[in-house]
Amino acid sequence: MPTSPTSLLDRLGLTVPVIQAPMAGVSTPEMAAAVSEGGGLGSVAVGATDADAARAMIAAVRALTGRAFNVNLFVHATPKPDAAREAAWLEAMRPLFVAYGATPPASLRTIYKSFADDDDMLEALVEAAPPVVSFHFGLPGARCVAALKGAGCVLIASATSLDEALAAEAAGMDAVVAQGYEAGGHRGVFDPDAIDDQLGVLALTRLLAAKAGLPVIAAGGIMDGRGVRAALDLGAVAAQLGTAFIACPESSADAGYRAALNSEAANHTTMTRAVSGRPARCLRNRFTAWGEGVAAPVPDYPIAYDAGKALNAAAKAAGEAGFGAQWAGQGAPLARALPAGELMATLTRELAQAG
Repeated sequence: MPTSPTSLLDRLGLTVPVIQAPMAGVSTPEMAAAVSEGGGLGSVAVGATDADAARAMIAAVRALTGRAFNVNLFVHATPKPDAAREAAWLEAMRPLFVAYGATPPASLRTIYKSFADDDDMLEALVEAAPPVVSFHFGLPGARCVAALKGAGCVLIASATSLDEALAAEAAGMDAVVAQGYEAGGHRGVFDPDAIDDQLGVLALTRLLAAKAGLPVIAAGGIMDGRGVRAALDLGAVAAQLGTAFIACPESSADAGYRAALNSEAANHTTMTRAVSGRPARCLRNRFTAWGEGVAAPVPDYPIAYDAGKALNAAAKAAGEAGFGAQWAGQGAPLARALPAGELMATLTRELAQAG
């Protein structure tokens, strides 16, 4: 039987229907704990790390809060190395490296595994049994679902369409995140090469609430209590906010990222594959501008990300912050630099005022 909206919220112990989006490179145990302590659901992202680091992050959250929290994983297709395509990509990037006194890597690596290929991560999660485990880019297999449910975990998957949401329901998920096209960070499409209908959060939330058969969590451009209230009015049981938490002091966003979020760039986000190899919404910067004009085909995700991270490191060493993965949603101009606990209190107050 699908989990009911009421039982889901009760099981998670949420007193505020706000979920902090798991943002690799931004989320921290301190942020997750502060959000959970504020009555919402904090999250840490372990998709870009290994099992030992995941264990450490989960332990760090548990040392700071006894409330429920979420651990997020990437379930992307296993990347296919292509030496010729990767060499062409690095050659296209060469002038960028040279401009900052560096040379491109000699080759590119698969810098982290998909959860679908990582039995060590599954073992770590079953042992740690975090209250919530969520998935992006796809769905785990039946063996993983059974193991995590056996450990008592609530399972949540992102979906960008009704078909993806129905697949999540069939796979045994307890809830689905309706990721609108407005959302910052990586687009959760299961197949990045298929046609994307680019549904906004309003249409997608209503569609999934009506037809998906699962509790729906709305995500995309939601930055304040009024936005959360709107999501609830559309039929969501909660709202997931990511960009709203980037400016918090608990965030691990670097100084360049924070400065960009607080600049005119916040008004101009764009969807790009250039940074990582998968479509992702980012603040417009020097990397996204270059990506709009490059002709070379992008290597598979996350192989392309190896090049993006190397370029960002070279540029940062030379004092240039415009090549970072500055993920942000379309609500970026509404970001507030508040401690996560204070932001949660503000969201709670705004939600009550919105009726």
